[in-house]
Amino acid sequence: PKQRCPQAKGLESVAPLVNSVEEIPDPIPTTIKGTVPTWINGSFLRNGPGKFEFGQDRYTHWFDGMAMMHRFHISEGNVTYSSRFLRSDSYTRNSEMNRIVVSEFGTLAMPDPCKNIFARFFSRFQIPKATDNANVHFVKYKGDYFVSTETNYMRRIDPQTLETKEKVDWSQYVAINAATAHPHYDRQGATYNMGNSYGKGGFFYNIIRVPPPEETGVSEDCADLYGAKVLCSIRASEPRKPSYYHSFVMSENYIVFVEQPIKLDLLKFMLYRIQGKSFHKVMSWEPRYDTIFHLVDRHTGKESEVKYRAAAMFTLHQINAFEDNGLLVMDMCCGDDGEVIGDFTLENLRRGPGEEMDKFYNSLCRNLPRRYVLPLHVDKSTPLDQNLVTSQNYKATAKMTKPGEVPFIELHDDELLKYGGLEFPQINYERCNGRPYRYFYSCGFGHVFSDSLLKMDVHTKELKVWRYPGLFPSEPVFVASPEATEEDDGVVLSVIITPREDKSTFLLVLDAKTFNELGRAEVPVNIPYGTHGVFNLMG
Repeated sequence: PKQRCPQAKGLESVAPLVNSVEEIPDPIPTTIKGTVPTWINGSFLRNGPGKFEFGQDRYTHWFDGMAMMHRFHISEGNVTYSSRFLRSDSYTRNSEMNRIVVSEFGTLAMPDPCKNIFARFFSRFQIPKATDNANVHFVKYKGDYFVSTETNYMRRIDPQTLETKEKVDWSQYVAINAATAHPHYDRQGATYNMGNSYGKGGFFYNIIRVPPPEETGVSEDCADLYGAKVLCSIRASEPRKPSYYHSFVMSENYIVFVEQPIKLDLLKFMLYRIQGKSFHKVMSWEPRYDTIFHLVDRHTGKESEVKYRAAAMFTLHQINAFEDNGLLVMDMCCGDDGEVIGDFTLENLRRGPGEEMDKFYNSLCRNLPRRYVLPLHVDKSTPLDQNLVTSQNYKATAKMTKPGEVPFIELHDDELLKYGGLEFPQINYERCNGRPYRYFYSCGFGHVFSDSLLKMDVHTKELKVWRYPGLFPSEPVFVASPEATEEDDGVVLSVIITPREDKSTFLLVLDAKTFNELGRAEVPVNIPYGTHGVFNLMG
């Protein structure tokens, strides 16, 4: 049975959280309440949409807003704040013309009204160039920071000044035409990512590896993805309907690509420009297809011959994955209904309080943490009714009813349902990525935007919660204390915004162990609801 979270009633409006704001390029001081530990030394960098119109033109989808970067610089118990718009080509061209001239995910740029009717008609037939409006995440390649979205373009960024540097095109380095905004990093400093390619041979999902920064290399001030290579190309199981993906799974020895039933219709993709439709219309949720897990050896790039399958589900964010006694344990945030992506239009997000907003929120699928268990040493001769989960740590049995069928365990108790499920998971990445772990931090979704912070113990399913009416936290980022001995020794950082009061944003610092508030840094600005962030440790 589908676990339904409680229906919401009387939700407040979050319209102020999706309004355009001004940038603040020069750092301004904040007011500290409580204490910010003096050992925190670095910058909390965040990304997300921050401008939703040019002139008379307005974006239709939240993902379309122009990228805005935020920096909370923390040193000796003090905090300063600055922000900048990414000077992407999209931002620059739209600003010069004072209208929207570059198409985004949910907004089609209209042809220039000054062109004659024939020129306007023919401009519909050009496949639009991908946008470089990198508003999803901060990522690291060879020690440099980039902002990224899900196209083939990234932008290098100076993490000190938030200055926009050169535009980087993935396809100049490897034969792919997009990359995710959620790479993984190994302990040697190499970065892994995934991107698509298609040609005469069909449609492929490619795993890419970018080597660590070279110790001897001359550190010129320029983007360096040299040495990037495709580790493995995975053929799409439906050549005309490849799957959308936002991230992938990595353990110490394996990468798993989750091919899910959110499909991109390539034919529609070719036609959408001619028909004047926006990009999110080419994605559809098709639950008649299974979810397929493609297992790849991270060291050899060899794909497993076993095709692991599970019932239709969709996932945006992985929590962690690790190997244990011949099993690959994968924890991720999952939903049973993938219709959601097109719904985050600005019109929906700006609905009035009460009934209007309740109706929209209650129509959305809640995402819940799930543990999928892949037996690594399965072949055709494995008996079907044998319990594959032999380790004592899992209170579930995993039997294959069909060869390659992947069982899962719910990683939560009913208590989580009253917080609306969870998303934006984060772990102590440096220490636990790809290894057994115990805790993750995330946002609870009792509203269309997150309205709580959660800490989950995956051994006991116990929750710790930070939640106050009217306060909307960002993705929690863990920072380990310098003397840490335990996995949760450190703090959790999150930016808290509210629609109830103007200019009352603050950076929240929680003790990661107890989840008690240590301090906050109040900054008299408005910040729109954002996507992802990282902590950049200062040497």
